[in-house]
Amino acid sequence: MYLLAFVGACVLVAMVPGVSTAIILRQTLRAGRGSGLAATLGNETGILLWGLSAAFGLSALLVASQLAYDVMRVVGAVVLVVMGAQALWQARKGAPAASGSAGGSAGGEAEGAVVPGWRGPYLAGVGTCLANPKAAVFAMSFLPQFVPQGQNVPVTLATLAVVWVLVDLVWYALLIWAVAKAKAWLDRPAVRRRLEQISGVVLIGLGVRLVVDSR
Repeated sequence: MYLLAFVGACVLVAMVPGVSTAIILRQTLRAGRGSGLAATLGNETGILLWGLSAAFGLSALLVASQLAYDVMRVVGAVVLVVMGAQALWQARKGAPAASGSAGGSAGGEAEGAVVPGWRGPYLAGVGTCLANPKAAVFAMSFLPQFVPQGQNVPVTLATLAVVWVLVDLVWYALLIWAVAKAKAWLDRPAVRRRLEQISGVVLIGLGVRLVVDSR
């Protein structure tokens, strides 16, 4: 019964738009379904690592250390703001999204979020997830609520982390499929520019919120 409740909670969490949704959708729109799935796999790798850290108590160190938390918070915010600024610049230039000319020319891994292929989007997904300390705090507070009394805590938490990742994968796969189906309309230059503008503002807003929000 606790597992069904946990799956339901994971579905609700996945449906709430956030950093992961913005990056995955942007990558899907700019470089296709495969790149969106790569960003998803990267994000879920980060989620799994945070979940396993919660299972074995490692993320408790991050939660306890204000300095470590603040450093990761600033790094994550910088990554998001850079991606958002890049999206706004791309919208202003109006260059073809799939050409890869703006995303992969000179920006390092942060700009990997906008290039075709798997490596860049995957690393962008991993990086933004691991650079978000709120993911660690969330894992520490979310997963333990679903551990039944008398169960082996580390093993149960690790199992829940895997279930969490699987639910996320299903949700984002459906989202990517829906976006791909609407690609003909979304590929129109005016629509694409507006989506770039929206994604840029959202990413910058998430970065700013990550800096100013307290724990």
